[in-house]
Amino acid sequence: MKVSVLDDYFDTLRTLNCFTKLARHDVTVWNDHPDNLDELALRLRDTQALVLIRERTAIRAALLERLPELVLISQRSVYPHIDIDACTRLGIVVSSDLHQGSPSYATAELTWGLIISAMRRIPQQVTSMKEGHWQDGVGLSLRAKTLGIYGYGRLGKVVADIGEAFGMNVVFWASDASRVRATGDGKTVAPSRDEFFEQSDVISLHLRLVDATRGVVTRSDLGRMKTSALFVNTSRAELVEPHALVDALRTGRPGMAAVDVYESEPMRDTKDPLLQMNNVVCTPHVGYVTREEWEIQFSEVFDQINAFDAGTPTNVVNPEVLLHRRST
Repeated sequence: MKVSVLDDYFDTLRTLNCFTKLARHDVTVWNDHPDNLDELALRLRDTQALVLIRERTAIRAALLERLPELVLISQRSVYPHIDIDACTRLGIVVSSDLHQGSPSYATAELTWGLIISAMRRIPQQVTSMKEGHWQDGVGLSLRAKTLGIYGYGRLGKVVADIGEAFGMNVVFWASDASRVRATGDGKTVAPSRDEFFEQSDVISLHLRLVDATRGVVTRSDLGRMKTSALFVNTSRAELVEPHALVDALRTGRPGMAAVDVYESEPMRDTKDPLLQMNNVVCTPHVGYVTREEWEIQFSEVFDQINAFDAGTPTNVVNPEVLLHRRST
């Protein structure tokens, strides 16, 4: 099959052990990120199988309708960036392993990197030394503070376990059903949503982005946080009401933020308010970007291509397409 890989910024996939799984295919890897629809359509005009690196490129109907050879999109995790209805209409199979049996430990690690960096002011201290100064301010300890985890899924549980290892008091907030599960598992659930935001010293957001969770964290929620509190988002920017985080930080509640996700990505605007604030730590959506994590993820992505090529598609998220899928 003719396989195209988009947005492999540092040409990493070729260096992974699992890349050998594509040995019998004709593979093209693109290392840049074109925003122009015409350019994308030209690049992918002969592509039969398209490999996506998470949500780096949106795949909508306007593009799909210009790719007559495309029969498969193979990726991992959720797919809000893919027009599934258009794929089904056009006979394109979408295979995506939702990895429900295992969390992204890499994202959990980055979450804690951000928490420690923000609480101990590590970026500011590094900048101070590079500018020829010594210490820059006084940080905050984690022990005995309250860690609020919004969400009761696999990743939130891992972040919570690490918080307990730091000696933090962990409290959860989530949907009604998830709060029932958390209580049943012996976890501490906040008495109310308001108290969750008011009493937490650190809040870390761990939810999937679906219609029900879009904008689930509101201005009012953020405005209830302590002036010394930290808000962390390594999930999706759209989980927070648009512009609410910047506005809340400007008013001092919460006092700090650490984010790995943005409303528009890649975010290269150096004048973006989040990058201008001294109380915010920003990273460029690298929660899942480690070699070890990619070996796991793309081994599955490439397996999906080989399964499709063998006539047995796996992890199909639009199974109705199998009744009228395009042929290779």
